[in-house]
Amino acid sequence: MTLVFGLGRSGTAVLRFLARRGRKACFYDDDPRPEDVQAARELGFEPCDPLAAAPSLVVAAPGVPLNHPLLIKLERRGAEVIGEVELAWREGAPPLVGITGTAGKTTTTTYTAQLLNAHGIRAAAAGNIDPPLVAVTDEPGLQAAAVELSSFQLERTRRFRPRVAVLLNLGTDHLDRHGSLENYHAAKLRLLANLTPADALVYNAADPLVVAAAATSPAQRLPFTPAGDPRSSNARASALAAAALAARLGVRLEATALEAEALRLPPVPGRFQTIGYIGDVAVIDDSIATRSDAVAAALAAAPAPLVWIAGGVDKGAATEPLLPLVRERVALLLAVGRDGPKFARAFAGSTKVEVIGEEDGAAALAAAIERALAEPNVSSIVLAPLATSFDQFANYKERSRVFRRVAAAVGGEAWTPS
Repeated sequence: MTLVFGLGRSGTAVLRFLARRGRKACFYDDDPRPEDVQAARELGFEPCDPLAAAPSLVVAAPGVPLNHPLLIKLERRGAEVIGEVELAWREGAPPLVGITGTAGKTTTTTYTAQLLNAHGIRAAAAGNIDPPLVAVTDEPGLQAAAVELSSFQLERTRRFRPRVAVLLNLGTDHLDRHGSLENYHAAKLRLLANLTPADALVYNAADPLVVAAAATSPAQRLPFTPAGDPRSSNARASALAAAALAARLGVRLEATALEAEALRLPPVPGRFQTIGYIGDVAVIDDSIATRSDAVAAALAAAPAPLVWIAGGVDKGAATEPLLPLVRERVALLLAVGRDGPKFARAFAGSTKVEVIGEEDGAAALAAAIERALAEPNVSSIVLAPLATSFDQFANYKERSRVFRRVAAAVGGEAWTPS
């Protein structure tokens, strides 16, 4: 018996995957959404008591912590607990490019898949990027997949082995989940755990932690040196990854040509993009910026003086490194979401701060943009949340879409899309 522990996007995709194979399973969720339960039942599965079901295999959703009491009890009873990515790999996923790092995963994953498709290798982008890997592995004619892998997904891998691994960087993130920087990095480095000399490892030669990890791998090592522009770095990593996987499929592609192609691809939404102007004020969407270093890059690059919109669910990102930039470039911080007041307190001594008390996400962003426009002599409005979106939005992508929509609505006749 297989137990799917946690529904949502990942768990429901796993149930569909199992249904296609005619596997027996039941599901459990601490706080299920009615629509997820309905979808599971329509697939022929029913909820169960995890301990009474006595499963031999548990497929846990990424959001379920490793130390969940029920999972600990199940493991003590002999159940194997894995994640969706491990399940897909065990069930015969196509050759994979596995991509992880603290920053740049989504862009690199998207570009890698697009480059492979452009050269006749039918590939999908999946994983943390959405859709889940199990949702694409059965697609007819699929030859490869580029898979964005979060630390939450990697920590539940066991035998998972991509043909090409891409390690972009090792920074600071998700300390609220992993407890320490060492644990976070250890989860990321599980990507390399099962590589062989037949595989390839694309890695960032400018990150000492990445270089040290790569030195211990038996895989073919393909270093890249980041350029100043993050998109150029993503393009370089994507080109190396696509060329390396193509070679393992018997197709010769030149990484230098692929890099030039990648630089012509459109930017991925939600990643420091000027989405338009309200009058002369630039509106910048960096919804993915939930880490201190990503926010620092956004605040440094945006035209100043700027209004910074931040807030959501705090995940332990450091605020101290941002203080000099905030003092120098931020005219006003508008704090939104559940932990907005916490961020307001953290930066109150460095710039003017105001809390937007709207509980609805769209209303909060609209109110923030309206307040930002009332601030004199502002050059840009920057959404760089320093927090996750799960208090007011389904994910950072929805936060990005809503921000773009309300910016156009608030701007009205003064709005000029980029």
